Amino acid sequence: MAAYLQTAGYKIIPVNPNETEVLGQKAYARLEDMPEAVDVVDVFRRAEQVPAVAESAIAIGAKVLWMQQGIMHAEAAERARTAGLVVVEDACMLVEHKRRK
Repeated sequence: MAAYLQTAGYKIIPVNPNETEVLGQKAYARLEDMPEAVDVVDVFRRAEQVPAVAESAIAIGAKVLWMQQGIMHAEAAERARTAGLVVVEDACMLVEHKRRK
């Protein structure tokens, strides 16, 4: 999915504490370690991990919290919405991008 979005012109900045580089991009251990503004936080984590990711997304001033297909967390979604983020749950960004092209 990330490779597809890269080829579509999106800048992908990976966040994974277990990686140093993904798809030719430096990876960061946490959202809070990012050196630049983030528009969309795309979550590929189990639902029980979403609240912490949502709090980080809020803390860094992200605009969108996107939970991939199969991922939903009502409380974290509401917290993010209350903080002003657009929230998408249970949707694949690749599928949505292709559908709306």
